[in-house]
Amino acid sequence: MKNLRVFLSILTIGLITACNFTEELFIEDDGSGRINIHFDGNELMAGIASMSPDSTQKEEVVDTTLVFKDLLEEKKDSIALLSPEEQEKLKKLEPFTMKMVMDSKEQKMQFDLFSEFKNVSEVNNAFNAFQDASSVGPQPGGSAPSQQGPPSMPTEVIYGFDGNTFSRSTKIFDETLFAQSVDSLQSAEMFLSGSTYTFKYHFPRRVKSTNAEGATFSMDGKTMIYEVNFLQMMKDPESINIEVELED
Repeated sequence: MKNLRVFLSILTIGLITACNFTEELFIEDDGSGRINIHFDGNELMAGIASMSPDSTQKEEVVDTTLVFKDLLEEKKDSIALLSPEEQEKLKKLEPFTMKMVMDSKEQKMQFDLFSEFKNVSEVNNAFNAFQDASSVGPQPGGSAPSQQGPPSMPTEVIYGFDGNTFSRSTKIFDETLFAQSVDSLQSAEMFLSGSTYTFKYHFPRRVKSTNAEGATFSMDGKTMIYEVNFLQMMKDPESINIEVELED
């Protein structure tokens, strides 16, 4: 679990530094499938090494898989001390597994948060879950999850699929908290301006149409790739509303 602490610290840094995310979704005809949130932090490794040389020297190579269901069961006594609201936030991580790879010598840093689902509407906000994951696990000086639980997120992503039409929309449900989160980005704008968020969606049939301007497609027409500026998405998440209609 010592390796996990290093990873979670770096993940927190990664969320406020230049970064590239990919949200990959595989959807079957019946609405089931799997989702993977991928973080590519290879370019970040040099900066991490200069900021925390001792950590990278001690943890040169790490390859860890964290199953949140197992972690929450292992730490259930500590979690029981949290408020009901904070326990509920942690409960949302239960379906996810995180794969973490870091090699300071090779300047490699990769995170994957993934889960299977029976209906895409169950996914809710996987990116929020990715951010929540940074506050779960061993903390310096102890082995219990943070006593504050994951941070509150002011947005919610809603997925839908009726067999022919797929949708992804974002709703801001706490305007005050959202304004605070946008303000907190100002100090990191220089780094985040070059960061990207890529939607890579695999459908069971060819795409007939989409409102995602600039999206590209695979040769068979079943995979759609749509890249947006990460900073713009964070500032105006409701502008990223994706609709995809499939061929019959």
